[in-house]
Amino acid sequence: MDKQLKLNRKILKQHNKIGITTVREESLLNEGFNPKYFTNYWKNEKGDVYLFCYEYGFLRKFDSRKKLYRFILVQWQPYMN
Repeated sequence: MDKQLKLNRKILKQHNKIGITTVREESLLNEGFNPKYFTNYWKNEKGDVYLFCYEYGFLRKFDSRKKLYRFILVQWQPYMN
């Protein structure tokens, strides 16, 4: 479990250089990312639940225009406490 969490964190960090970004789901999964492994979560005002691997978070969203899933990647911020 710890090995997968560390791998997830590494993958999220590599893809999220600026604090927030969007990535195709298949890109992360092909690198070994497993969204079932996370350390904590945060719920925003809209009710979206971001799952986190340490300080890097993700939210799975469906892109209806392109008919595929994407992950919105974020980095933990002080206001999330």
